[in-house]
Amino acid sequence: MDIQAIRKSYARWAPIYDATFGAITRVGRRRAVSVLNGLGGRVLEVGVGTGLSLPGYRPEVMVTGIDASAEMLEKAREKVAELDLGNVQALRLMDARALEFDDASFDHVAALHIMSVVPEPERVMAEMARVLRPGGTIVMVNHFARDAQDKGALPMLERIAAPFADRLGWHSDFQRSTVTQTPGLTLIEEVALPPMRMMTLMRFRKA
Repeated sequence: MDIQAIRKSYARWAPIYDATFGAITRVGRRRAVSVLNGLGGRVLEVGVGTGLSLPGYRPEVMVTGIDASAEMLEKAREKVAELDLGNVQALRLMDARALEFDDASFDHVAALHIMSVVPEPERVMAEMARVLRPGGTIVMVNHFARDAQDKGALPMLERIAAPFADRLGWHSDFQRSTVTQTPGLTLIEEVALPPMRMMTLMRFRKA
């Protein structure tokens, strides 16, 4: 998936994202933020988008958000200003494949519904691991492709949508192994989420 195609796609989605994809992703977002609130510390949210998750963080959790879409970030900045979210330390335009932070800059990293959107997801995983402190965690929520033998409407829709990844802005056929084989990270939790187990929450720990 090309970064310019992603930016064009999310420029189109930004005005209606909260009412569409925001509603679909609500359960996973709230679950992930709840986990991060329990952990505390400095959190980097990769792909912060319109900032839907930001009001959910506890005031003592210091959050930095990055996104590749200027239009989405503008919506996030509006939320921060409107809700006076003082714990949001920065919102920066940035390519997740080349994070502009030093090694071990954050206690935890959030990656909420973005891994099937970014180009070169393996490189993004490596970058998130790099900026994470030893012993820190990556909390991820994402949709993963079902096994080929799975029957039903959802697997069929995934296969139909796969060729249109750039236009839609996400990969419907994204493979679980893309994120679980990252060197230096251990998968310590995996939970399928409603509705219909469409999304999965994963938690990784850095050695």
